[in-house]
Amino acid sequence: MEREPLYVRGLTNAERGALEAALRSSDAFVLRRAQILLASARGEGVSQLAPLVGYSTQAVRQIIHAFDARGLAVLARSSSRNHTLYYAFDTAGAEALRALLHKSPRTFGKETSVWTLALVAEVAHAQGLTAWRVSHETIRATLARMGVRWLRAKHWITSPDPEYVRKKARRDRLIRLAERHPDWLLGFEDEVWFSRLAQPSLQVWQDEDQAIRLVEQTVAPDDPDPKALACYGLLARYWTPTHRRAEAMWLRFVDGRPVSAVTIDFLRWCAEQAAALGKRAVLLIWDNAGYPLGAHVSRIVRDWLRASNRQVKQTGQGVRLLVSCLPVKSPWLNAIEPKWMHAKKRVAEPDRLLPAAELADRVCATFACPHHTHLVSPAPPAKTRKSAAKKAA
Repeated sequence: MEREPLYVRGLTNAERGALEAALRSSDAFVLRRAQILLASARGEGVSQLAPLVGYSTQAVRQIIHAFDARGLAVLARSSSRNHTLYYAFDTAGAEALRALLHKSPRTFGKETSVWTLALVAEVAHAQGLTAWRVSHETIRATLARMGVRWLRAKHWITSPDPEYVRKKARRDRLIRLAERHPDWLLGFEDEVWFSRLAQPSLQVWQDEDQAIRLVEQTVAPDDPDPKALACYGLLARYWTPTHRRAEAMWLRFVDGRPVSAVTIDFLRWCAEQAAALGKRAVLLIWDNAGYPLGAHVSRIVRDWLRASNRQVKQTGQGVRLLVSCLPVKSPWLNAIEPKWMHAKKRVAEPDRLLPAAELADRVCATFACPHHTHLVSPAPPAKTRKSAAKKAA
């Protein structure tokens, strides 16, 4: 069935004059529309006009209908923006997304208790809330529409060490040396306590009326597990002959306190791990921790390092350990520090006391490293044990 012939409505003298003036326009958009309207007023059909101006017949029809409705306003360009907003989440989907945030990611098989935008997008797609995996910006905009905000805090610190510049320069020099020597390994070493009671500072998406609360835990008198686990860590970083960087976390938990003897055991184990990778030297970067936080600067540890390096040099076998101490109160210079911070957030459980074994397993899973047998702190001297017994009595 053929369409009825379509022509523009009758033109007034003012409209005709404006259209004839538009024929001299340098804007092709205005010129083409004026040609179409004047030709249609002369009685030329749509099928005749379309090939002359290079438009489709439907486009010509739309221009004529638009002129009949709006007059000369059709000569002005209008916005091509789509005025209809499409949301990846409809109202029901947005509410389901809000409810999703009040559940633990571990409920969906994830290895963290804290949501991130990317993780929300992944789980929302897996749960059928979206037809495809949307971007984190879509998640952010949807939550912002519902008044859910991302809260974070910032802390600023500076180092009071008067030799900050010199110590930082030595650290930077070791990093450059490690980049140029494929048979050397750069190690950022530190010790940390993973508490079963203290909760880290978290930033999470939350409603103001349903805020996530970190419950302060308590330990039962008959609980056999310690309140916190000491952990040694070495962020092992090395470069291949093709200058590609590789990185891994080496962890050992401690049954007891991280005293000098345990520090030596950990360093000896790290040297064995480096030798297995074919390395000849480990460039250690650590802080000036004393007892009871690893005892880096203790005489026992320093004497052992000198003796170990002397033996390696004399025998030509083993791995040398070259130490660079960081400035005081400068955790930003130790690349392992942010690893600890993120690990504490990932293993945190807002409202449940974790057993020590599960806490250690979560830490190892966070860093994708094996859970090795724990280092053992030596028993205190007999005199110390006797004093402790008297105090207990």
